[in-house]
Amino acid sequence: MKTLYIRIVIYNEETALQVAEYLLQIKAIVLQPNDPFTWASGWKSPIYCDNRKTLSYPKIRNFIRHELVMAVEQKFGMPDAVAGVATGGIAHGALVAEELGVPFCYVRSASKGHGLTNLIEGVVESGQSVMVIEDLVSTGGSSLKAVNALREAGCSVKGMAAIFTFGFETAEKNFEKNDCQLVTLGDYDTLIKKAVETNYITEKDLESLQQWRENPEKWGQ
Repeated sequence: MKTLYIRIVIYNEETALQVAEYLLQIKAIVLQPNDPFTWASGWKSPIYCDNRKTLSYPKIRNFIRHELVMAVEQKFGMPDAVAGVATGGIAHGALVAEELGVPFCYVRSASKGHGLTNLIEGVVESGQSVMVIEDLVSTGGSSLKAVNALREAGCSVKGMAAIFTFGFETAEKNFEKNDCQLVTLGDYDTLIKKAVETNYITEKDLESLQQWRENPEKWGQ
């Protein structure tokens, strides 16, 4: 029987609590159990996460940059290059690359339909070690497409660092299947804990949010 290795880990609890506080503070996370959102996948969701908002707040942007850099250095070691996942991971990836002093590129969701039809934008060379930066991980599907694109280009992917994950079991299985380690600054459980503590949501909302996390595909149907 194959051993399932844990591929998704939280950087540290203190950082996760601070990320939760910041995301709630600037409404980068919106919780609406009674008026759910519809994701691109078609899933109904009581939560919407837009980490792009963090870029508009220098204090929060710098905190995230610093924590991502620390996570990369401590968990993976110095890479030859950093790659952002389009589109949410591009800006944060560039900030991390600047701090580390290494080249930056980004991976499109699909090859450009004109010109050079690039899938990877920027300069990355076969044999280089690359750290992938993402803003948000749900199932991990689109994030891992970027990982595999870099591998197909001959790069050695050290792993991925992200701002936030919903912690779906599907994501854990996908990262295991693709042999990729993910370290995130924040996670769903810590966010919900902070939301209850700050009266952002009620105990009644909490029950609905927990049910969604357990079965997101069927929730709200």
